[in-house]
Amino acid sequence: MKIRNLDLSDNPINAEHTALGLPPVEDDITHPSNHPVLRIAVWAVGFLLVGVLAYLASKLFNGQHEQTGMQLIASTLQGDAFWKAVMVGLLAQTVDGALGMAYGITSTSFLLATGSTPAVASASVHIAEVFTTGVSGISHVKLGNVNRSLFLRLLVPGILGASLGAWVVSSVDAAVIKPIVSGYLFVMGLYIVSKIFKKITPRRETPKHVAKLGLFGGFLDAVGGGGWGPVVTTTLVGTGQDPRTTIGSVNLAEFFLTFASAAVFAGLVEEGPWPTVAGLVVGGLFAAPFAAFLTRRLDTRTLLMLVGGVISCISLYNLYRALG
Repeated sequence: MKIRNLDLSDNPINAEHTALGLPPVEDDITHPSNHPVLRIAVWAVGFLLVGVLAYLASKLFNGQHEQTGMQLIASTLQGDAFWKAVMVGLLAQTVDGALGMAYGITSTSFLLATGSTPAVASASVHIAEVFTTGVSGISHVKLGNVNRSLFLRLLVPGILGASLGAWVVSSVDAAVIKPIVSGYLFVMGLYIVSKIFKKITPRRETPKHVAKLGLFGGFLDAVGGGGWGPVVTTTLVGTGQDPRTTIGSVNLAEFFLTFASAAVFAGLVEEGPWPTVAGLVVGGLFAAPFAAFLTRRLDTRTLLMLVGGVISCISLYNLYRALG
C-alpha cells in the first residue's frame, strides 16, 4: 500500500462528491492494480470469458439442431423475443451506464412485464451480464479502482448467495415466486428513489459485516434478476466508504457471482433464453454511447428519480398481474 498527498481538486472521489453535493474527502490511499491477487483475478476473468464464447459457439454450430448455425442466427433476428430484448437492453444499459447500477433490475422488470417467467428472465439477464461485468471488472482493475481486501471479502459470500438464489428461483413454481420477485423489485425501486434525499458523510473505518452483505446481495441478485449493485454498493457507500474503490471492487466481484449464477441457470432452466440473451447484449452495446451522453446532460438526482420511479411502476404492474 502506498501513501500519497494529492490536491483535493484532482481527487477522482471528490468529482463524484461534488456532483452529489457532498463534502470533499482526502484521498491518500491507493490500491495498486499490479497486486498478484488482482492480476490473477484479471486473468481469470479473461479465461472465463473466452470459455463462455467457446461454449456458446459450440452449442450454436454443433450440428445437433434442425437448422444450421447461420439459419439459427437468421431465425433469431426475425423473432420477436430478440427485438424485445434489444429494446430492454438499450434501456437497461442506458440506466446502468448513467448510474453504475440497476442493469439487472431494469432488465428483469421489463422481461417480467413481457411475459417471461422469473427463472427465464433472471437467467437471460445473468448470462448477458457475464460479458458486461467482465469488461467492467477488468477496466476497474486497470484504473486502480479495486480495493483488494474488500473484493476478497465480497467474492466467496457473493458467489454462494448467487448460486443459492439461482437454484431457488429455478426450482420454485413461477406462480409462487413471481409476486415475491415483483415485490422485491418494487421495494428496490423505492430505495433507489430514496437515495436522492440522503446525505452521505464519508468515513474511513473498515466496513463491517461485508460477508453477510455479499451473501444477501448475491442471493437477491439471482432471485430478482438484479440488486447486487443497489444492495451492496449503496450500502457500503451509504456508510461512508470510498465510492471509487467500493464501486470498482463490487463490480469486479460481480463478474464472478454472475458467472456462478449463470452456470446454475444454464443447468436448471429448461427453456432456452438465447434469443433474449443475444438481444440484451446487442441492445446494451448500442446504448453505451447514449448512456454517456445522458450522464453528461442529467444530474444524478434526476436520474435516480427517473430510474427508481420507472422500476417501481413496472414492478407494481407485474405484482398486480401476478396477484390478479
